[in-house]
Amino acid sequence: METELRKPLAEENLGLVHLCANRFRGKGIDYEELYSAGCIGLLKAVKVFDPDRGVKFSTYAVPVILGEIKRLFRDGGAIRVSRSLKELSLRLQKLCGDFRQREMREPTIAELAELSGESEEDISEALCVSQPLLSLTAGDDNEGQIDVPTEAPDEAIVDVLALRQIMSGLEQRDRALLELRYFRCLTQSKTAKALGMTQVQVSRREKKLLSAMREELLK
Repeated sequence: METELRKPLAEENLGLVHLCANRFRGKGIDYEELYSAGCIGLLKAVKVFDPDRGVKFSTYAVPVILGEIKRLFRDGGAIRVSRSLKELSLRLQKLCGDFRQREMREPTIAELAELSGESEEDISEALCVSQPLLSLTAGDDNEGQIDVPTEAPDEAIVDVLALRQIMSGLEQRDRALLELRYFRCLTQSKTAKALGMTQVQVSRREKKLLSAMREELLK
C-alpha cells in the first residue's frame, strides 16, 4: 500500500529531474547520464520522504536529486547500475514493445508488473534509469530535435528550491534577517531596527550567513 501511495510522487515529479540535470548540461557528462542519476535521487527521495514534517516534496527532493548528480561527477561520470537491473530493463523493453503492438498504447507500471512478475518498485527504477529521453522540442514529423533559442528558467528554479531547503534549517532569527533583507527588500538599518540589532551587527551576520549558504549550495 505504501509503495502504491508513493508511486505518483515519482511520476509527477520527473520534471524536477529535468530541472536539476539541466543545471549541469554542458559540463562534461552526457545529459542522459545526468538525467539517469537524477532519477535515482528522485527515487531515494520518494522512499524516505515524510509528509508529516510539513515540507513540500519538491523542496525536500531537489537537494537529494542534486546530490546524486554531483556524486556522478565525483565518480567520474559512471552510473553504477546492477547487472540484474540492466537485464530487467532489456526484458521490459521487449515487453513494452510487444504490448504496444498488441494493445496500441503504452503499458502502465501495474501491467508491466503483472506481465513480468516483478514488483512495481523494481520496474519503476529500471524504467527510470534506462529509458531513452524524449525531446520536448521534437518536430511532429519525427525529424529530430528542433533547437529553439530561449532563456529557460530551469537553473533559477532549482536554486530557489535549494535555497528554501537551506533556509528552513536556519535559526529563526537568522531566517528573519534574510527574509527582511532579500524578500522584503529592507535596508540594513531598517532590518536592524526590526530585529533589535545594530546596523553593524546585521551587516556582519548577513555576510556570514551568505557565505555559509553559498558554500552549501556549491557542495
